[in-house]
Amino acid sequence: MLEPTPAPVAVPAPLLQVNHLYVGFGGQDVVKDLSFCIQAGEKLALVGESGSGKTITALSLLRLVGEAQLRGEALMGGRNLLQISEREIQAVRGDEIAVIFQEPMTALNPLMTMGAQIAEVLQLKQGLGDKAAWEQAVQLLATTGIPEPQRRAGSYPHQLSGGQRQRAMIAMALACRPKLLIADEPTTALDVSLRGQILELLSDLQRQTGMAVLMITHDLPLVRHFADRVAVMEKGRLVEQGAVAEVFAAPQHAYTQKLLASTPQRQVVARQPEAPAVLQTSGLSVAYATPLPGFAGWFRKGRFEAVRGASLALGRGQTLGVIGESGSGKSTLAQAILGLLPSDGELRIGEQAWQLPAQRNSAANQQLRRKVQVVFQDPFSSLSPRMTVQEIVGEGLQLAQPHLAAAELQQQVLALLQEVGMTEAQFPGLLDRYPHEFSGGQRQRLAIARALIVDPEILVLDEPTSALDVTIQQQVLALLQRLQRERGLSYVLITHDVAVIRAMAHEVLVMKDGEVVESGEVMQVLDAPRQPYTQRLMAASLELS
Repeated sequence: MLEPTPAPVAVPAPLLQVNHLYVGFGGQDVVKDLSFCIQAGEKLALVGESGSGKTITALSLLRLVGEAQLRGEALMGGRNLLQISEREIQAVRGDEIAVIFQEPMTALNPLMTMGAQIAEVLQLKQGLGDKAAWEQAVQLLATTGIPEPQRRAGSYPHQLSGGQRQRAMIAMALACRPKLLIADEPTTALDVSLRGQILELLSDLQRQTGMAVLMITHDLPLVRHFADRVAVMEKGRLVEQGAVAEVFAAPQHAYTQKLLASTPQRQVVARQPEAPAVLQTSGLSVAYATPLPGFAGWFRKGRFEAVRGASLALGRGQTLGVIGESGSGKSTLAQAILGLLPSDGELRIGEQAWQLPAQRNSAANQQLRRKVQVVFQDPFSSLSPRMTVQEIVGEGLQLAQPHLAAAELQQQVLALLQEVGMTEAQFPGLLDRYPHEFSGGQRQRLAIARALIVDPEILVLDEPTSALDVTIQQQVLALLQRLQRERGLSYVLITHDVAVIRAMAHEVLVMKDGEVVESGEVMQVLDAPRQPYTQRLMAASLELS
């Protein structure tokens, strides 16, 4: 007797089905023949290098990319989102598909409190009154784990920490209970502890609401930790997709293999114990005046110590890593080293000390500024959009040597650009180009060249690779390592990325609440931390590795 044929299992229709998507500008396609789907309740990661088309793809689903020519299908609820009317797509935005952007400080309105911004969404989308919308906004902030949600609802974005701003963005995105959440690099600018907290929060909220999540990221450890499936994009095309475990264990495409192999490599010169110190601090403290509440605030100010009693020594040709959570005092310490903030205690660059604040622009201070330069986290914001490459890189040299002839100045600028890997052969008209004409990694090379043009002894590297994808990060780190070997540079490296510290640093400081809680040789501190705080940082880093 034949066994009955089992009934076929019904496969649920996808929440979102993208078929043969093309996105073009001026007749040239930047996203080409892209097809993928997202099931209800699924977490899909879209990964690739800068310029691969990840963000353009996601924003095109909501028609948020101006002047883009869209072809293909993005089917959701029986509608093609690429062809419905403007009124219909406005109804989809926020209600059915919501977005968390990479940098909340640019996405949030600086003139409105967080509660008012969330309440505005509820009033426009759900028709709630003022009181009901405010109460719901406070409840949403509480859901995302912000402490004192009632008080924080009355805060402006600049009054919140990076993690709190990201939580507030998530609260706003969840206001209308969307079916799909697009998270565009939601943890890039956060330290390792906050990254773990935000990922855990998104996972919890996804389980509670049943929404799907489209995560756009270049952080592969994050993908391994968070997503169910991964789709890999290269130059506007989808080259591989599948379950995270399968793709990470056995990547089929050469580009995916390259991404997974792009981890920071340690290629630094051996530590020289006898190397002379180029930077020393002892008992360094930095304090800010703060307003006091009530009548007392009329007559005197309070005092907040952002850095307390920090002592360190940096040898010539060596790298000192500084790690800690947001608010730990890392950036304040860097500003004091750069002579941008007055400090108490001892701080010496070689044998000289900053003369602050009374003689801020003294000749001695100007001489020190040539010895200590900085490379910032985001070159797009730190490079003037109105200056050419010639002006950006040559400005420091022109100030340091005002009598230098124009031809000699240009020659030195070109030589330094070649040293950081940028030539006229690669970029015709290089000196007359503007920052927006370069990729993120290329802009960071320009920022390094700008810092090196005055031949400094110390570079303060403030999160120099956190905004870069994994392959470009590896290239920039290799460049910094080569420059250190060839020029004998000393680095103060501020980062939340433990892998970067392992690759670059000789010694490391761990900061918490303005104090150095642990310091020492890098591998000793990272592999066998003594302090509970350092142990927690390392544990959080391992979870996301």
